[in-house]
Amino acid sequence: MEKIEKIEKMSLRKAYGEALRDLGKENEHVVALEADLGKSTMSALFKEAYPERYFEMGIAEQNMASAAAGMALAGKIPFYSTFAVFAAGRAYDQIRCSIAIPKANVKICGSSCGLSDFGDGKTHQSVEDGNIIGAIPNMTVLHPVDAVETRKMMKAIAVYQGPVYIRINRNDLPVYTAEAGDYTIGAVYPVRSGTDAVIFATGALVWQSVEAAGALAAEGISVQVVNVSTLKPLIKAEVLKHAAGKRAVLVAEEAVSRGGLGHCIAALLFGEIHVPFGRIAIQDEFGTSAHSYEELLDRYGLSSAHIYRGMKKLLCP
Repeated sequence: MEKIEKIEKMSLRKAYGEALRDLGKENEHVVALEADLGKSTMSALFKEAYPERYFEMGIAEQNMASAAAGMALAGKIPFYSTFAVFAAGRAYDQIRCSIAIPKANVKICGSSCGLSDFGDGKTHQSVEDGNIIGAIPNMTVLHPVDAVETRKMMKAIAVYQGPVYIRINRNDLPVYTAEAGDYTIGAVYPVRSGTDAVIFATGALVWQSVEAAGALAAEGISVQVVNVSTLKPLIKAEVLKHAAGKRAVLVAEEAVSRGGLGHCIAALLFGEIHVPFGRIAIQDEFGTSAHSYEELLDRYGLSSAHIYRGMKKLLCP
């Protein structure tokens, strides 16, 4: 299948670090915590600007989460960063008990999420972090599509009262978000119009879905692609307005299927929309090392070619 090349690709990690630094300039209550990965998560940009408000916690994610909760109770707005696999796995109990239960105003960055850390294998590829954090009551979970949306999200997160988890991809990704306008937590954002079917996609799979929709358009099939960058809360009305009138619905996510976006959207559509429904997601397995990110997307059935075939199967069984 022919690839659709986007001219501009930008780093979400750099956008996160720059936005965090800018928030520090705007609000003296913003502080940053890191688990020895600041040069990778890009929180080091905040350290360069505001070293007195940057706390290097070492490889101690549980302590970092607890310290952030304490800072929030003292009136600070703590952002803490680490790899997604460590953020969701090592500090689960502290997130649940010290952050989510009291609704502490803590912002968590799960960097290098999904399969995006393609070279380091299954121990560093977090295919379940969003599902885990999304299952915790009171947590808001976001997954930006590109660097521009990342910057907008950070502004929204800073003024939002309550705990937020944001998944950040490790790689440079195509830009679909317009510079103008603000980000609204809970909204979904169409990136390609279409009338026959709709693909609800998140993160890097928006890019893959746009490529698949282009290939389908060449065959006379008009497919809308919707960027679902708020994984929780997922607002029913936002989903229904794009699914209504379509002949098929497909969900594409870079996460394990069970408990993911596909399950959540299926629950919202149940009893409301009666059309063929499909999911593109990682099955019940971990990642593996590879030479490139695209190699892993193909191996785990997440590439544009798989999305193309998934939609064709729904429309032409």
